[in-house]
Amino acid sequence: MRDLFIIGGGINGCGIARDAAGRGLSVTLAEQGDLAGATSSASTKLFHGGLRYLEYFEFRLVREALIEREVLLKAMPHISWPMRFVLPYEREMRFDTATPASRMLGMVMPWMKGRRPAWMIRLGLFLYDHLGGRQILPATRTLDLRQEPAGAPLKERFRHAYEYSDCWVQDARLVVLNARDATARGAEILTRTKVIAARREADHWAITLRRVDGTETVVEAKMLVNAAGPWVGEVLHGMLHSSAPGGVRLVRGSHVVTPRLYDHDKCYFFQGRDGRIIFSIPYEDDFTLIGTTDADHAGPDVPPTCTEGERDYLLAFANEYFKRQLTPADVVWTYSGVRPLYDDGAKSATAATRDYVLVLDRDGAPLLNVFGGKITTYRRLAESALAKIGQAIEVTKGDWTAGVALPGGDFPVAGVADQIERLLAEYPFLTQTWARRLIRTYGTEARVILGKSKTAADLGRDFGATLTQAELDWAIAKEWVRGAEDMVWRRTKLGLRLSAPQLAEIEAYIRATSR
Repeated sequence: MRDLFIIGGGINGCGIARDAAGRGLSVTLAEQGDLAGATSSASTKLFHGGLRYLEYFEFRLVREALIEREVLLKAMPHISWPMRFVLPYEREMRFDTATPASRMLGMVMPWMKGRRPAWMIRLGLFLYDHLGGRQILPATRTLDLRQEPAGAPLKERFRHAYEYSDCWVQDARLVVLNARDATARGAEILTRTKVIAARREADHWAITLRRVDGTETVVEAKMLVNAAGPWVGEVLHGMLHSSAPGGVRLVRGSHVVTPRLYDHDKCYFFQGRDGRIIFSIPYEDDFTLIGTTDADHAGPDVPPTCTEGERDYLLAFANEYFKRQLTPADVVWTYSGVRPLYDDGAKSATAATRDYVLVLDRDGAPLLNVFGGKITTYRRLAESALAKIGQAIEVTKGDWTAGVALPGGDFPVAGVADQIERLLAEYPFLTQTWARRLIRTYGTEARVILGKSKTAADLGRDFGATLTQAELDWAIAKEWVRGAEDMVWRRTKLGLRLSAPQLAEIEAYIRATSR
């Protein structure tokens, strides 16, 4: 009998599995599709405190997220790195917003209704700099956009901006690396495995699993964790027939990707007239990522797609700021994900809390339901989950994950350039772009993939865009890759660079290899 059975292979499920396995608990996790196959691969790819959440007075959430940025940076410098964010400002900006901060400002200074004055933004950024005890990331500064390179892509009316720090993260790889570390510590990770029933006994759960080939097995566990993401409500009320409190609000966030819009490596934080914000982020070297939207979503089984309306909204939003006017023809890719937010009764999707809620049900064998959360706070969520789990079953070891490197991340935050240069020296046949991609994907494990190769030919078949047979074999053996989409959209983003025939070749190879 296992100590813990986890439903859901997103960041929350894999984070909890890793933490629990590291404390000596026996853990099995089942994911109905691929790891990070839903919400956790469709984020805006940021470790950030959530500057806009300050307007909702969510100080605890923001503080926790700000502290976590630097904790996580140290654990995964290969897949996460610091980024500077430019927030353009002009006095004439007006906003139709109903945030608590705006309502308070309107009561105290009614002539400021619909505005975010400069002092208010600067105060927010001051709090942002100091709430989390920042050590690695540089502080906010004021920019003269007429003199700074960051001003060149923007319309001339934007003369001033604030520049602050947050971090980029490769979200789907974060999930896979947590799963790999959990496995290294004894956890069992099952992908393409659907939980079709869970029977609650007095002291344990009997969970029925169906694999992709149709075979069914039953696993027993002392405790069940429902971390099913968008399906958390369906699992709770539909499969488990639980009367435990808690509801989920599904909010769709869509993004568009265009060819690179500017030369520098900074992100833009744009404020809209509707009170929302979007980011414009350098993406995969040759592209720009713009997002996100906030729209209520019908249900977890409705595939999230970026609608034409959402695409046009994002382009029009960006066009308010950029000199270059974007059209649908500029969009090379779109993606959309569903955030399973805790239903706090907020009037709009934008206002719904991004905080996480953990509900422990001990009416029989214990059940923990995980609602909401942000990718930035996944590790803290896991710690909080283990504290709840410890109330129901024996957990003898304490918190341990802070600062412990994920696979491939065992080098300093500032050591990426050195890792790339060392890889180029050891494998002279690599190009700079190729070496950079390998380090940014696998960190120090890039050398394990390259092995004793002396030439590119030693790595086997070339599938295009620097993807080789050696790398693909590694992903199949170590990272649960079972289809081309797993490899080119979640383990990497090489789908942006590969043709349809190349994708078909990759799919055929994976199917033949993983039989």
